[in-house]
Amino acid sequence: MPDTTAVDAELLRGWPLPEPGADKEERGRVLVLGGSRTTPGAVLLATEAALRAGAGKVQLATAGSCAVGLGVAVPELGVVGLEEDGDGNIPAAQAERVLELAEGCGTTLIGSGFTDVDTATALLGLLMPRLEETVVLDALASAYVTQDPERIRSLPATVVLSVNPTELARCLGVDEDDVDSDPHSHTATLAERTGATVLCGGTVKVIAHDGRLWEVEAGNPGLAIAGSGDVQAGIVAGLLGRGADPAQAAVWGAFLHASAGERLAERIGPLGYLSRELPAELPGLLAGLGGS
Repeated sequence: MPDTTAVDAELLRGWPLPEPGADKEERGRVLVLGGSRTTPGAVLLATEAALRAGAGKVQLATAGSCAVGLGVAVPELGVVGLEEDGDGNIPAAQAERVLELAEGCGTTLIGSGFTDVDTATALLGLLMPRLEETVVLDALASAYVTQDPERIRSLPATVVLSVNPTELARCLGVDEDDVDSDPHSHTATLAERTGATVLCGGTVKVIAHDGRLWEVEAGNPGLAIAGSGDVQAGIVAGLLGRGADPAQAAVWGAFLHASAGERLAERIGPLGYLSRELPAELPGLLAGLGGS
């Protein structure tokens, strides 16, 4: 296993993000695909995080029954309502429409708010061989990796996996206790098998990319709350949209997510702050790190 680099503010200041530019088009276009009739909030968290991380334009493709409400909740978004199946999920039949929306987007984030494994993997099975640029797979979208981790290498897109220890264990077919006891080697193994950049959340965040490892020990137990992972994936997607490479976006994203939790813990308390409060901390954190 390679040596692990500890991530702190000093390291990030020496690894600056691309200059933002004066025009929103220079900070990239991000497409977020996710949500269902019963979980519209997940994509709200992810899209706001992408915007707060500095993405120039974010478009949301989600279940049609949620589209209008989400568009009102985040007026900065472009929102497209997709047809749903009987359970309120986005079916594979919507793949062509998603591919149309992805044209011109440098980054596509998939998975936040998906609720049905079979429906999600059927949709991804049609999308992933045809998506290009960079794709972030989050939450239930990691089930596509579980089916065959090695096939990620042959995809036309560059892939970033944003997973928690449970999802990482499923991708590798190992017990979650094994991942908890050694997240570094398991994250490195998944990155090696897939050729992807892997960000594994948890008590210690671990990032693996092309034979390198980083760890983020910032954060607190308050981050272990519903929707927190959606925010982290949105941060990574936003940083990718503004021009960061996959390793940089994952490392910066992990640190920003953890640091946002630390700020809220200081102001509100170590438990009880909400995932929806994390994105608003990002602009100030970015400015402090020279990443505005």
